[in-house]
Amino acid sequence: MRLTGLQKILWAAAGIATLAYGAFMVLSDRAPLPVAQAAFRPTFALPDAEGRLRTPADFAGKHMLVFFGFTNCPDVCPTTLSEVAQVMDDLGDDAARVQPLLISIDPERDRRLGLAEFVTAFHPSILGLAGDAAQTRAAADSFKIFFEREEDPSAPDGYAMSHSPALYLIGPDGDWLRQFTYGTPATEILADLQSRL
Repeated sequence: MRLTGLQKILWAAAGIATLAYGAFMVLSDRAPLPVAQAAFRPTFALPDAEGRLRTPADFAGKHMLVFFGFTNCPDVCPTTLSEVAQVMDDLGDDAARVQPLLISIDPERDRRLGLAEFVTAFHPSILGLAGDAAQTRAAADSFKIFFEREEDPSAPDGYAMSHSPALYLIGPDGDWLRQFTYGTPATEILADLQSRL
């Protein structure tokens, strides 16, 4: 059977495509692995109730559960802190390997109202941190969280705070590991932590 000029071109193109595909498959097995992205390491430099400046380095070797909130929060903050308290109780001896932190997004009022007393009422291991406006903004930006003041005549002092409600898990080397959405039950947070400790 004689091939026409067009048929010859089509057969040649099919052959080249087959060879190219074969070469691709062989070479793709040897291709270098993609370069891993740099670890996400959120940071903060905020004073505790005694005025001691705290940074992630203070908790090196521990997992951190970090939450941004405020003492006058009507529901999200108390709910999350209650879940964290349950996790800390259920960890037993492993609780010493976890540091829960509440970073205030309303630091001036929270210091006046007693941030340390507020957080320890949920659990004695929870540490409250409250800096100035610049320190607070820097910490929030590092964790990529949102917060802002909202005027509300029905709220104490005439305002409330809107904020990201997630709970953040930071590893013992300072790397961000994951976030727990608002409403994640303590049992799920506990199971995740226990798998890492």
